[in-house]
Amino acid sequence: MRGSAPAPSRNAPPEEAREGRAARRRPRPPRAAGPAAAAALLLPLITAGPAATAERAASATLQREFTAAAAAYHVPENVLLAVSYLESRWDSHGGAPSVTGGYGPMHLTDAATALAASGHHSEPGEDARGDLARPRAAARPAAPAPAALPPRLRTLARAADLTGLPASSLRRDAAANVRGGAALLAAEQKRLGLPLSKDPADWYGAVAAYSGATDTATAAVFAGDVYDVLRRGERRRTDSGQQVALPATPRIAPRTAQVGRLKLGTLTTTGVECPSTVACESIPAPYEKLEGKNYGNHDIADRPSSQKVDFIVVHDTEGTWETTLKLIRDPAYVSWNYTIRSGDGHIAQHVPTKDVAWHAGNWYVNSKSVGIEHEGFLAQPDAWYTEAMYRTSARLVRHLAEKLDVPLDRQHIIGHDNVPGTTTATIPGMHTDPGPYWDWAHYFDLMDAPFVTTASPFSGMVTIAPGYADHKPVYTGCAKPGEPCAPHGSGAVRLFTAPRDDAPLIQDIGLRPDGSPSTTGVNDTGARASTGQQFAVADQHAGWTAIWYLGQKAWFRNPWWDPAALGAHGRMITPREGLKEIPVYGRAYPEKEAYPEGVPVQAVTPLPYRLAAGQAYVLGATSPSEYLWATTYEPAGHRIIRGKDVYYEIQFGHRVAFVKASDVRIRPSNW
Repeated sequence: MRGSAPAPSRNAPPEEAREGRAARRRPRPPRAAGPAAAAALLLPLITAGPAATAERAASATLQREFTAAAAAYHVPENVLLAVSYLESRWDSHGGAPSVTGGYGPMHLTDAATALAASGHHSEPGEDARGDLARPRAAARPAAPAPAALPPRLRTLARAADLTGLPASSLRRDAAANVRGGAALLAAEQKRLGLPLSKDPADWYGAVAAYSGATDTATAAVFAGDVYDVLRRGERRRTDSGQQVALPATPRIAPRTAQVGRLKLGTLTTTGVECPSTVACESIPAPYEKLEGKNYGNHDIADRPSSQKVDFIVVHDTEGTWETTLKLIRDPAYVSWNYTIRSGDGHIAQHVPTKDVAWHAGNWYVNSKSVGIEHEGFLAQPDAWYTEAMYRTSARLVRHLAEKLDVPLDRQHIIGHDNVPGTTTATIPGMHTDPGPYWDWAHYFDLMDAPFVTTASPFSGMVTIAPGYADHKPVYTGCAKPGEPCAPHGSGAVRLFTAPRDDAPLIQDIGLRPDGSPSTTGVNDTGARASTGQQFAVADQHAGWTAIWYLGQKAWFRNPWWDPAALGAHGRMITPREGLKEIPVYGRAYPEKEAYPEGVPVQAVTPLPYRLAAGQAYVLGATSPSEYLWATTYEPAGHRIIRGKDVYYEIQFGHRVAFVKASDVRIRPSNW
């Protein structure tokens, strides 16, 4: 990731030390209503002209492959489709592997080949900020022996044995991949002593086994999600342009007792804070004394009694599940509250939500947030997050939001890339995960909190909402600096200085004090607005919309026939009368007079930006000024300092920021 900082020390001034050690690394598709929906897909083939018929027939190829594979291996077609949807949403990702080494629509795993091809070590590198950094790639390692990998990471070899198809075809050819998945499901059904039934309800055990989980709870949650897809139905166009439909089967009642035949283990669940609809285990982060006065790797607290949690921060690990678990067990490393596994959505909790994990690179945000890591890599768009991960993460976030009274919006559910720098010096080193390829629209759909139009297209406020699948801005630097990344759906729009595609990008003087424009780099957040973020409209012109962003007018393409934003209404802040400009801050700390004797005063340092009169920004949380003084191993030595100053959180750029309430006035967006 961008930037670096010196290794933290507990002997450094309290705020700087804590910022350093905590600075780590990065609308739902319409559902098919039933058999009639599937028939509707075929109708245009009958009624359209020859050219349109040929085009649509080609786009139906993948659907036919599911039909053929299901028939060949005597697996109900809708079961095969539902398993594939949960693993990949029927996408092929151009033959690229997922973060867990899974290939194709059925996510057949071949982690040994994936690791060897990528040049990644299985052990992590660690950057100077204590990040889950991209693993070292100086020397390409030999592929690990397949037998050394857990079975869930080597299902492709078994599919090759069952089908007789070469591994290369199973990795890159969607039709072969689907047949491999069907063969695996049929083999699991036989292994469990169950018939190759035509009734989808009879396949619950085989579906649970397909997850590769080693515990009953994870296998059951995976199977439960597959059957939820079966009940609801799905329909979407894949990344290769294929139209695939799964008719709904709302009354299906699977034989859930079959999971007992798998004879899997149980999880350690003592103290976990998860909804009953996910598989969650306890893997505690250590709270230990280190050399001298140092300790790690989090702080004992008593939230929400001590401080209210205002944010849930979404991260990606920049490492594998196994690597991430090694790091969280290191008392000298940093911490986060939860990790979610990509392949099956399994969750591990490390730090209780009452305690303060060191994850966001901003001590104020740490003290007021919960951090959730997702197994994945920001700059590898085709090392995709599975549907299983999105679903369990969404259920966890919704559960935590209800428990901790956190609103389900993008002012409170933020990415690590939305966390502000604390001072001018820290801005370039702030992390950029989960990045532009995280599908915020789908994520919020799964939380039953979709982004919707709440005002006319001519309102004074917008919600950023490009169509993820078809919106493919060019990013660079995924593999090599300056080299274009593979085309991929994105939830972020690019911001220009004028309503033209050839205009320079908006400047971010925090990232580039020399005043140079932002770039298309995948880690460059200087001219980027993401799905769900809300901004005040500054201007409009011929298919373009300008928003107030980092103190400037920032233009993005927003034609009425292909909108990238939704009309919205809400509250905004603007400088109060008589002020030409006001400062913005990266944290909401108390005034000097609030600090008692013995607690060092934390400077209320403005960021290098200015918010000028005539500009407006969307209001998020109202934040009382607070500072958690926690530099001792014994929690009895911790203090919470509260001041008289009140701050407002605003969507200022790609990252949120804070302004003093005394500097602004609030007005409605339609004023």
